[in-house]
Amino acid sequence: MSTDDLSGMGPLIARLSRGGQRLRQADRTHPWVLDTAVVVLVFLMFCLPDLFHDGVDDSHGDGDGPRLFRLAFTQLPLAGTLAFQAGLVLPLLWRRHKPMAAFGVIAAVFVLQWSLGAALRADVALFVALYSLALHGRLRQLPWACAATAGAMALVAVRVSSAVSVWDALFFLLSTATAALALGLMVRIRRAQLAGLRERAARLEVERDQRSRLATATERTRVAREMHDIVGHNLSVIITLADAGSYATDIAPERGKEALQLIGDTGRQALGELRRVLGVLREAAGGPTSGPELSPQPGIADLEALCANVRAAGLEVVYRTSGEVDALDGGVQLTVYRIVQEALTNTLKHADTDTQVRLAIVEKDTRLTIRVQDTGPATPSGPPNEEGHGLVGMRERAALYGGTVHAGPAAGGGWSVEAVLDLTPQGGAR
Repeated sequence: MSTDDLSGMGPLIARLSRGGQRLRQADRTHPWVLDTAVVVLVFLMFCLPDLFHDGVDDSHGDGDGPRLFRLAFTQLPLAGTLAFQAGLVLPLLWRRHKPMAAFGVIAAVFVLQWSLGAALRADVALFVALYSLALHGRLRQLPWACAATAGAMALVAVRVSSAVSVWDALFFLLSTATAALALGLMVRIRRAQLAGLRERAARLEVERDQRSRLATATERTRVAREMHDIVGHNLSVIITLADAGSYATDIAPERGKEALQLIGDTGRQALGELRRVLGVLREAAGGPTSGPELSPQPGIADLEALCANVRAAGLEVVYRTSGEVDALDGGVQLTVYRIVQEALTNTLKHADTDTQVRLAIVEKDTRLTIRVQDTGPATPSGPPNEEGHGLVGMRERAALYGGTVHAGPAAGGGWSVEAVLDLTPQGGAR
């Protein structure tokens, strides 16, 4: 077969597939139609020939074969033929709903008919019932049905022994029964496999939706944390500068002007960071945008500028590092920057302008320690026993690297925040 022939079969296969789907849908809606159609088809193909058959014509036979077959079977009257045909064919109406009952009735009629020595073409109903039992029945019922079928086939082989060898008859009959049984089991297994695949596809679809919702929630949490860090810190600096500028306007106008300039610089910095975060969101949602060029994520090198902003707001910041902190992974540096930013923001919120802040970042072996300690009040000015979003965000960031965050009153007075990150490959950036 050529490639053109195969390509031409595509529309035919598609039409056959659509036709099969429509038939299955119709069968689910009206199951009795298919059962009735099977009974009518068996009647037309196997019952009518027996009703209009007058016997075997010897004139068309060779030797004694046809006569032997005719003498081996009992000729039933019309009423008896109709009765046996009804007993064999009509139970097929419930072959799918009660397959064992249908098989039992057909097998009983089959055995009674062959006990009388009669042969009917409608006996094929026994194989149809065996196929239906293998397809729709309970598997534990199959051994009993197979034993009953084997006994019925043995009875038939004995009855036709005058014309055919018993072993030849048994081989043919048992092969036919085995084929019906195997076909039913094969279709049953195939349907079970398709049902399993459909269930797996539905489960995978549900899992995909769940992963999508989880990723969305995680991204929202990350963005909320970024927005809190950016807006919270810069607004705290702006508020502190605005208060200081308002106070200095009457006493030292030049300091008020300097405060306004710092407010503008801080506002522009906050606006740039907000555009960066929102630009990433727009790109993730709708593809590349034509917004401003995105800047890199802040790291340890940007802590000097952060401390300068805090000093401009009136606090004294002493900053020192130890170890190769500039060589840390970018994700670790962003975590350090955000933790320090949040700690300094809290100091701006709760401490006085004459507060001193000591910031230390120490990298040793596989541990990175971040310590921010101020000389302000030992108790933050917030509701009692209520943990702010900033501390929760710091702990979430530290947990990404197997770290911990401790915040509370310092031993020598003031407030202390200490974060410890694990820099081993297992706890590093993923």
